[in-house]
Amino acid sequence: MNKEEIIQKLTTIVKPYVQNEEGFKNISEETDFINDLEINSANLVDIILDVEDAFDIHIDNDSMEKMLSVKATVAIIQDKMNA
Repeated sequence: MNKEEIIQKLTTIVKPYVQNEEGFKNISEETDFINDLEINSANLVDIILDVEDAFDIHIDNDSMEKMLSVKATVAIIQDKMNA
């Protein structure tokens, strides 16, 4: 699965939790989940659980703490899928 496919799937996972629709319309690798999309920390945990299910991977606590932007999340997903 390439980066664009991962971002597309991630966008679908994130959409229900977005509080800032304007930020979501402009989603990119540089998008920050908390600052740009106004997703709260409880929902970030839900997103991580959804990502684990969607990509059939396990995300450890260290990786979880780094998953604050699209770019970081894609890198972690790719790393876990290639492990």
